[in-house]
Amino acid sequence: MSLLKLENVSRRFGALQALKPLSLSVAPGELRAIIGPNGAGKTTLFNLISGFFPPSSGTISFAGEPITAVTPSALVRRGIIRTFQITQVFLSLTVRENFRVAAEAALGLQLRPWISRATRAQVEAKVEELAEMSRLGPKLDRTVGEMSHGDQRVVEVGIALSRRPRLLLLDEPTAGMGDEETSHMTDFIRRLNKDQGITILFVEHDMAIVFGIADRITVLDNGALLAEGSAAEISANPRVQEAYLGAAENAA
Repeated sequence: MSLLKLENVSRRFGALQALKPLSLSVAPGELRAIIGPNGAGKTTLFNLISGFFPPSSGTISFAGEPITAVTPSALVRRGIIRTFQITQVFLSLTVRENFRVAAEAALGLQLRPWISRATRAQVEAKVEELAEMSRLGPKLDRTVGEMSHGDQRVVEVGIALSRRPRLLLLDEPTAGMGDEETSHMTDFIRRLNKDQGITILFVEHDMAIVFGIADRITVLDNGALLAEGSAAEISANPRVQEAYLGAAENAA
């Protein structure tokens, strides 16, 4: 059974066909990469899955239930969590405070004027869990705005984990990172998938990362599905080489 299934899904903005009819199936526990040149439709695809735009045609289902008309907040409650290209964290707060805000929101405590000692202990336990999963324990009391871009991205993913995602959508998780930060993030993604069992769909331009960690790869080009398969199948596909991989290598 598929965890996420798209059937003939498309999106049009006026005269612009941003995403042509596309069918996609993601299995539970899968680590799937979405690649393609700029303008291929990757962000549009993520916007449809996360409920920011409704599809112009087709259906989307999650865990066997239709979600085509479900709001983003309702999708979060169902376990579809997304990060964005631009890091979204509280820069003036510490890592601990970021995780605490996320934990309180996940428990529905935002509007409570006070919380019990037991609930406070539950929040702190969640903060420690997020710190352990992200391996940011030694940096819990650092102000996020003073940390490296790579660490800020890890904090953002840690915040996303507070919602216990069943499907985690990562939009260019290593963008703007150096080699060490990239290695940390890719290790983090791999651990979340293999150790925590989280199904992950990620957009990435670094082919070394894509071919290094993805179970399967979906290639988009000009709003259409170009190819799908394992790393070996995608790297050997002449259509992909012509449309994307060759251009990426030349640009590098």
